[in-house]
Amino acid sequence: MTEDARVEPRTLKGFQDLLYDSVLLRKHVIRKIEEVFQRYAFLPLETPALEYLDVLLGTGGENTNKELFRLESPENEPIALRFDHTVPFARLLAQYPDRLKPPFRRYACGPVWRADKPGAGRFREFTQLDFDIAGAPDVAADAEIISVMCDVMRALGVNEFRVLVNNRKLIDALLLGLGIAEPDRQKHVLRIIDKLAKVGIENVRLELGPGRIDDSGDPIPGAHLPQDVIERLLAFIALKSDTRAAMVQQMESALPDNDNAKHAIAEMRELAACLEALGLDETHVCFDPSLARGLDYYTGPVFEMVLPQAPQFGSVMGGGRYDGLVARFLDRPIPGTGASVGLDRLLAALTALDCLPRVPAPIQVLIVTMRGVPAEEALRTAAELRQAGLRTATFFAPRKKMTMSNQLSHADWYSIPVAVILGEDEVAQGLVSIKDLREGKTKRAEIADRDAYREAGKTGQITVARKDMITEVQKLLQNA
Repeated sequence: MTEDARVEPRTLKGFQDLLYDSVLLRKHVIRKIEEVFQRYAFLPLETPALEYLDVLLGTGGENTNKELFRLESPENEPIALRFDHTVPFARLLAQYPDRLKPPFRRYACGPVWRADKPGAGRFREFTQLDFDIAGAPDVAADAEIISVMCDVMRALGVNEFRVLVNNRKLIDALLLGLGIAEPDRQKHVLRIIDKLAKVGIENVRLELGPGRIDDSGDPIPGAHLPQDVIERLLAFIALKSDTRAAMVQQMESALPDNDNAKHAIAEMRELAACLEALGLDETHVCFDPSLARGLDYYTGPVFEMVLPQAPQFGSVMGGGRYDGLVARFLDRPIPGTGASVGLDRLLAALTALDCLPRVPAPIQVLIVTMRGVPAEEALRTAAELRQAGLRTATFFAPRKKMTMSNQLSHADWYSIPVAVILGEDEVAQGLVSIKDLREGKTKRAEIADRDAYREAGKTGQITVARKDMITEVQKLLQNA
């Protein structure tokens, strides 16, 4: 192929290639998260990446406020890549009523797609782990969702986190009390408030009023609210308190005296009692009236997980109650609540905080062969180790590269902790050498002298009978 005919290797904007170390870490984290889901009795479900466009947008063409990747099926039907796992779950509940009998707990893990602007930990294709409870109308179910969020972080060894909790009914009651009754206008205001952590209070003030020009020079239309209404809104979302009970009292005082506000406050008091029953302390779970969540389908409590030491990444989990979503597809409502872990953003934040969970060595043993040892012997040895459940690699390369140095360098490159060395004489005598590669590496770490460095590299090696090979390797790996 000529140079002009070659295609430049490159990755699509907003997408990412995941090499083996990243994939192994992700799978390790996913396993830990799914173990938490299973402990709460959630069951796995999977849906296709593609959905009919009207399924994602709603039967009435409802605006999801998400940039969809739209496609067309071979039958010329409008379709799109899913933007979350919640809408497909609502479809499943309506489509399989005889199989998914409420109350039903499910979890899902897989990629979703949004044509958002890429940023730190933010991609156009990203992985979400969702967990939902369908058919449970009480806020006790919302409290359990919040409890799962906390347990996920603890399972990953992270103790510095905070779940922010609010209720869309509180904001709805406030908006109605301020004379903002039109649904489209309410949604616009909610989306503006939802950007508070991202754009700051002054930009939110401008967007609630005449609008503003963003950093790129693009105009952002405003909600054109009266100034006194803007100030009352901002005063409400600025409320602060050290306890959930005190926050409920402050919100009650700030809301209009109407039935909607009374119902919302009663829900928050009940939710506070449920959170206390689950042992969720005020440090990790707090009520925050500024939390809005931008999706239209939320109808009650909403929640987000943030890492105070990594605020630049925003929320790493989020969700809420969506009692009306299934009614898009069914003639009766099925209440639902749930949340989603944004895996990519969570990993980016944990990387920045240097607190990623420890991943076991993906390859435990490398078979190293000396000159004169046939490949069949390496294969036979590897087969024995694999049958014992040990993750074992063989090293096959051009003859001139089959040196001891190259093979051990390969082990070091892939952080393989143990080498099983096959020498011609040892094989003839029914022996093998086993080398703890970590021990030699540790001893060489601070050695500058060349001869001493080589000598240190010989440590951690024993020769044992072939029949004892598996036992000795397992002993070395106990602390790997």
